[in-house]
Amino acid sequence: MASLMQSRLPINQDLMLMQKGMLMRKVRSKCWKKLRYFRLQDDGMTVWHARQEGGNAKPTFSISDVETVREGHESELLRSLAEEFPLERGFTIIFHGRRANLDLVANSVEEAEVWKRGLWHLMDFVNGMDQQERLDQWLSDWFQRGDKNQDGRMSFQEVQRLLHLMNVEMDQEYAFHLFQTADTSHSGTLEGEEFVDFYKALTKRAEVQELFENFSADGQKLTLLEFVDFLREEQKEGERAPDLALELIDRYEPSESGKLRHVLSMDGFLSYLCSKDGDIFKPTCLPIYQDMTQPLNNYYINSSHNTYLVGDQLYGQSSVEGYIRALKRGCRCVEVDIWDGPSGEPIVYHGHTLTSRIPFKDVVATVAQYAFQTSEYPVILSLENHCSWEQQQVMACHLTEILGEQLLSTTLDGLLPTQLPSPEELRRKILVKGKKLRTLEEDLEEEEEEELESELEGEQEADPEPEAQLESEPQELSPRSKDKKKEKVVMCPLFCPPTCCEVMVQAPFSKPKSLLFPKQKSKPILCPSLSALVVYLKSVSFHSFTHSREHYRFYETSSFSETKAKSLIKEAGNEFVQHNAWQLSRVYPSGLRTDSSNYNPQELWNAGCQMVAMNVQTAGLEMDICDGLFRQNGGCGYVLKPDFLRDAQSSFHPERPVSPFRAQTLLIQVISGQQLPKEDMSKERSIVDPLVRVEIFGVRPDTTRQETSYVENNGFNPYWGQTLCFRVLVPELALLRFVVKDYNWKSRNDFIGQYTLPWTCMQQGYRHIHLLSKDGTSLHPASIFVHINIREGLEGDEC
Repeated sequence: MASLMQSRLPINQDLMLMQKGMLMRKVRSKCWKKLRYFRLQDDGMTVWHARQEGGNAKPTFSISDVETVREGHESELLRSLAEEFPLERGFTIIFHGRRANLDLVANSVEEAEVWKRGLWHLMDFVNGMDQQERLDQWLSDWFQRGDKNQDGRMSFQEVQRLLHLMNVEMDQEYAFHLFQTADTSHSGTLEGEEFVDFYKALTKRAEVQELFENFSADGQKLTLLEFVDFLREEQKEGERAPDLALELIDRYEPSESGKLRHVLSMDGFLSYLCSKDGDIFKPTCLPIYQDMTQPLNNYYINSSHNTYLVGDQLYGQSSVEGYIRALKRGCRCVEVDIWDGPSGEPIVYHGHTLTSRIPFKDVVATVAQYAFQTSEYPVILSLENHCSWEQQQVMACHLTEILGEQLLSTTLDGLLPTQLPSPEELRRKILVKGKKLRTLEEDLEEEEEEELESELEGEQEADPEPEAQLESEPQELSPRSKDKKKEKVVMCPLFCPPTCCEVMVQAPFSKPKSLLFPKQKSKPILCPSLSALVVYLKSVSFHSFTHSREHYRFYETSSFSETKAKSLIKEAGNEFVQHNAWQLSRVYPSGLRTDSSNYNPQELWNAGCQMVAMNVQTAGLEMDICDGLFRQNGGCGYVLKPDFLRDAQSSFHPERPVSPFRAQTLLIQVISGQQLPKEDMSKERSIVDPLVRVEIFGVRPDTTRQETSYVENNGFNPYWGQTLCFRVLVPELALLRFVVKDYNWKSRNDFIGQYTLPWTCMQQGYRHIHLLSKDGTSLHPASIFVHINIREGLEGDEC
């Protein structure tokens, strides 16, 4: 079986050395550093490890699981051990999803380079695979698992074991018949292509064959006209069907003669249905397709809560890895809690808890490096500042020096804006959200005055005899400048630097006009240099919607706990919608969620809240919903809100939606499943009993779920053939979550896989839904096959 991959994989010296195996140190912590023997398997696609060379080996990872490989100096853990292990000998393997990183230290710099180069070579190969090559790799992985004695061939006993691992319950006599048919060499074992033939016999898709024959006159092929009919009638492709049919035949028909004759074989038809073009997610929604020139408040913004934490809220680890993962998954608003640290350096951690601590400057450097790797649209740094005046100055210094040109420190054009800028205008900019001493108007007014005074001083310095110049050509000073001449500076009684307390300005023989002295027992005064970095996102306390309308400006933003926000939606849902149409809101999880659990963001999105912050380190239903919304629009982290949530005069109430919203009826026929995995691979003898649950999340009347019956003992190719019906009042806000569960009458059904997407991004017709793990990573080739039909209005008897 390995030969299938090796025939396509260009082998080089690095890979040959990796296949021989090397002893490296696996590092989990400062205390856990153990030698392990790592070896790339003959298939070139999986790495196994053992305690020693020749020892009992077990799988470590598949190359398709690897996202990237980092140098030793990029690892927090390896940096902390730099005195013990030279960083040049270390490297870190980063996996997709939330799987922990793998830190390794080789015995020499040369051996470390071999593994780094080799892994990059293999990742490039995997990323370039087509659909068939990915299937071959999947088969190769299974062959490795089933070939217990690792002799490159499979006996019938090994095949029986493999069938159980693959969730196939099959009559032994029939299984043996398929085995003998595939064993063309009559060796009593299956090798390479023989195993592929055996797999093909297992995976015949009777339901797809029937669909194919319904549109094919001869049952052998689809002519161009027949395929156009299928695309128009079933797939609802409309006027584009003729041109699309030609494209799809050229893309998926395996036979060159078929391409020339513009016909589609059964294999080509199945390839199309299993491809991205046959996916439930609209291809047009995958790239950036929305208008990105509207004000920031018109968008949902992918947001993270306590981003530095990779575990729970009380004892969890703080790590820059939290920022890397959040930014790489598309988060555009990340949170930083900053406290006074040792040696004058601010630190980041969850205050008054036992979470670990990291330097603020490391967080800023990480944001600078990863901010725009996934998306070029702006990143918001939400600062929770608990520092003293001195360490705030250090914070401001780090932000300006490390972020450089990325940091937005003034309005885009230097003028007073009338609305928030757009994501497009803010491309590759990092914005600071936090407290601010003054209004933006006062900041800009001072900048103008400073520029004017600078010009006047420049004119006076350029004149060799200023007094004579004044006598001959008196200069008229601005009223503000005249006042400045009469004013004197009174120093702060605590002897702070002049920039500290908004220095008192006092006219001669009069009472002070400003008394902003710091109080000894109050919170630390905000440092002006840090305050100045807050431009469009000034944090203000929320009192009431009326108070916000009367006293706040569009660039001021309030934060709400999930409890407060949900209460406001129930009490004044329409006012909340109108508030979010002109001002940004951030919602954060309850302080009682010490386990870093999440709340359902949908209820807050329904009210137009833009920054609904999630504990992105915690997988589950809530993060599936969040990922589902932001899967569209290029995964850029910004999604345009529906028009009725962008209107400051909107009549929409999220708890009581009424017309004129475009209600729709959805009919979903759940047809079949393919290669569904087990949640617990250690249970070799157990076979899943799968069922499909379809959940809709939207406004309260639309939120519902339905499920199919379960299929007993078949996770390989279960067939349901059941239709579910949903009526939805506000499809613009709805998301669908398809969940496959393993039925268990004794307890809660076990999770197998899921896929979540916006209603507006759903394709009609016969579609495959490619399942994701609990962690959000691909379960390829696991899928469910469905038929989607959307009808306008709520009429009809289908439901």
